[in-house]
Amino acid sequence: MRIVTTRAAVILAAGLLAPLPAAAQVSVAFVAPERFTDAESRFGSGPTLRVTLAEIRRLLTEGGDRVLRPGESLAITVLDIDLAGQERPVGLPTSPRIVSDITPPRLSLRYVLKERGRTVLAGEETLTDINFLSRYARSLSGGSFTYERELIRDWLQARIVRREPARG
Repeated sequence: MRIVTTRAAVILAAGLLAPLPAAAQVSVAFVAPERFTDAESRFGSGPTLRVTLAEIRRLLTEGGDRVLRPGESLAITVLDIDLAGQERPVGLPTSPRIVSDITPPRLSLRYVLKERGRTVLAGEETLTDINFLSRYARSLSGGSFTYERELIRDWLQARIVRREPARG
């Protein structure tokens, strides 16, 4: 019995001392966010720029953490944000954001995917989906940034998980 216990302790200790694979990492930076196309409420009805940036950072970071393999890291630089819809001033203290098929979400970004420090994928592209209303209607869970969340999720699956090339 003592031999079995000692052997189990040695195996357990070896497992605990073995190097762990590097955790997946996502970093997100914003370039000149004050110049983004449509990232904040201009009429007081929607999110501030600070809230939008925090939410886009969260969506990219959490989404990336879910899809990256151990040892991979993803650096994303957001170059522009154009939220789904368009604010319409109507003379009230707050103005509604009207979402239609001609106002899809649009994110411009640059990214570098590394595996154990070696670049395996890099690019710059604009994410958008003109069919966003019909495609994302199935997953509307309410709340803010619904269309942007789905756009980011689809991009991460296509580019990072399946490694599909960007459409020209």
